[in-house]
Amino acid sequence: MWSHKNWNWLRITHRELENKQKKKKKYCFVVTCNQINSLSHQHTSVCPSGCATCSPLNGCLSCKPRLFFHLEQDGMRQKGTCLTSCPRGHYGVRSPHISTCTRCKVDCASCFSENFCTQCHPGHFLYRGKCESSCPKGLTANTALRECTVHCEVGEWTVWGPCVRKQNTRAYRRGEEARTRQVLHSPSFYGNPCPHVSEIRK
Repeated sequence: MWSHKNWNWLRITHRELENKQKKKKKYCFVVTCNQINSLSHQHTSVCPSGCATCSPLNGCLSCKPRLFFHLEQDGMRQKGTCLTSCPRGHYGVRSPHISTCTRCKVDCASCFSENFCTQCHPGHFLYRGKCESSCPKGLTANTALRECTVHCEVGEWTVWGPCVRKQNTRAYRRGEEARTRQVLHSPSFYGNPCPHVSEIRK
């Protein structure tokens, strides 16, 4: 049978066990809070490179001078970044307050400004800064480069000019006549080059 001493010992042991568990829970709780506070402090005090202000959830909110503010999709939310130049498919717009990256038009793969494409998506061809579904008459659609290849086009010759004799030449030396023609359309990079645009005859 249990004596009075045994019951007292059991109460003491049970009490010590409860105290140890309470201390253990309290210790674990303190450590967890410190970790959370540390992580929270890191997020609020250190912004990504180039950011003037930021938040843990949305990234950059404003940028340092000369940098472009760009919103990129991050899962279900948008995240702000600060860049020295805008990514492909966007062009930079500078203003006194904030410089931003703006998306090109739907048919432009890359662009210099809102109305000047530099490369087109498949199925469109670049012609004079715009992406067309087909090339104008007389131009070749280059499917590899996605552009309308422009060949050089020149106008008609002018009439021959007056006969001109160079000074300080012998009296019997013949004079020269000249004529020219203008370039109507300069060729694109892979277009046919221009022929000569001036002639001289004696």
